[in-house]
Amino acid sequence: MSYKSIYRSDLFEGQIVIVTGGGSGIGRCTAHELASVGATVAIVGRKLEKLEAVKAEIEATGGKVSVHVCDIREEESVIATFDAVLALHGKIDGLVNNAGGQYRMPAEDISTKGFEAVVRNNLVGGFIFMRETYKRWMKANGGAIVNMIADIWHGWPNYSHSAAARGGMWTLTESVASEWASDGVRINAVAPGCIASSGLDTYEPEAQQFFRDIPKSIPLQRWGNSSEISSAIVYLLSPGAAYITGACIRIDGGSPNARVCWGPLRQECNSEAFDGFHLEAPPKVLVEGPKKHSTRAKKV
Repeated sequence: MSYKSIYRSDLFEGQIVIVTGGGSGIGRCTAHELASVGATVAIVGRKLEKLEAVKAEIEATGGKVSVHVCDIREEESVIATFDAVLALHGKIDGLVNNAGGQYRMPAEDISTKGFEAVVRNNLVGGFIFMRETYKRWMKANGGAIVNMIADIWHGWPNYSHSAAARGGMWTLTESVASEWASDGVRINAVAPGCIASSGLDTYEPEAQQFFRDIPKSIPLQRWGNSSEISSAIVYLLSPGAAYITGACIRIDGGSPNARVCWGPLRQECNSEAFDGFHLEAPPKVLVEGPKKHSTRAKKV
């Protein structure tokens, strides 16, 4: 069995696409889909074992992939990664700025160090990758970049650090899309809502308690999945999106439109998910329930 993409199998033939955060979740799924439509994918992440596992999966279905260990928060690590990608592949046609993450915490309890860490992970690291992609290849050759943000449109309580970073990434996308357009570089964003990816299993029990009831607040009354994000990313990288730059595709089941003051949503909806990723499994928290114990280190 292989990836069931809606795009033709040779759409990205001969192209090199970097996917950050390619060892799990949406990044893993996107790497699989890009490989299934002909791209050679350079997957980037901090943990070699995760990247090697995804590499083996992709190669098992005939895809082409290389692995690059990198901490996107460190400029020297990013520059070394670009050296390696260009030495191996000779060019960069696309960048999927997917790496990032956050944790649930009321704003009053977020330390300055914790706030800065999330901003560096979700905004600064993405900026470094964008800048180096442009300076090292796309300024002279053109290309497409897709940045990952989130459903931040009416605020994100208990995730204010990530909301600030993702909002920054969105306005960065809009700004740089204008600056680099004359060089043939398109920059867009995708904004996932509630997606049932492996990342849900990394949250603490108090956050996971909320997950099971989330679909009740979404007009389409369900979680999204990684392949529904990936298909939008692949579209924005494709020739079909040649006249799109500085734009954002929301993939959120309509959740920003569902205001509490408008009354309760209908608790049934005829919405069928697109399950393109043959290896995707639901997060454990949605099957087994929240974790019993916290994995966060206690303060001393």
